[in-house]
Amino acid sequence: MRRAGHAEWTKLRTDTANAWLVLSLVALTVAVGAGVAMSSRCDAPGCGGDPARLSLTGVMAGQVAVAVLAVLTVGNEYGTGMMRTTLTAVPRRLTVLSAKAAVLTAVTLAAATVSVLGSLLIGRLVEPGRGFTREHGYPALSLTEGPTLRAAAGSVLYLALIGLLSLGLALAVRNSATAVGIVLALLFVFPVLAQVVADPDWQRHLQQFAPMTAGLAVQTTVGIGRPPIGPWQGLGVLALWAVAALTAGGRLLRLRDA
Repeated sequence: MRRAGHAEWTKLRTDTANAWLVLSLVALTVAVGAGVAMSSRCDAPGCGGDPARLSLTGVMAGQVAVAVLAVLTVGNEYGTGMMRTTLTAVPRRLTVLSAKAAVLTAVTLAAATVSVLGSLLIGRLVEPGRGFTREHGYPALSLTEGPTLRAAAGSVLYLALIGLLSLGLALAVRNSATAVGIVLALLFVFPVLAQVVADPDWQRHLQQFAPMTAGLAVQTTVGIGRPPIGPWQGLGVLALWAVAALTAGGRLLRLRDA
């Protein structure tokens, strides 16, 4: 496992495209979060805003870079035939899957931590000038506050789970473009359907089942009882999606030739 992990780390860090994707994750997350924080306003007490969630809006953009990075971790090897070499060097396919998942998760966690902390720092500096003040019921963002810490840690875990979900799907379909399309559809189609469906109960069920809507519930720090699913329960739904994708991908990796 140690040698397989070292090999996967070498493959990931020596591909320039992967470095750009990691930088894109940080840049997109921070830039979008900063833009939303600077454009939001709270003009009166009880305005209903959620400062932490507003600052972390960029996670929705950053997850696209994570998905592409995870898919290319597998898709490039199938596209170039490198997967045959990988499986020849490491015949135990579960070890290959574990090594890829471990390296991807470590890189994603590191980049996501920088992204989330940067987003919250900008929110802490900007949002008081946009009306999110103690006078309006909003203390400055701080990781010493339980809800804010949970939103930050949950956002980091969210991005890591998106990476694992994408990795599993890429192993299942073995085509980069198809895998990216499936991941983006899973993330963004469900919220659209929830808006189209007229029945409130079905709307709520779709939001509880959708990987993005459920997973991002962990960012909620204001009005926690209002979302269709609780913060950690929602992240658990995304974790189930990731486990299902990895299980399917790992099973097909064992059954099929490279």
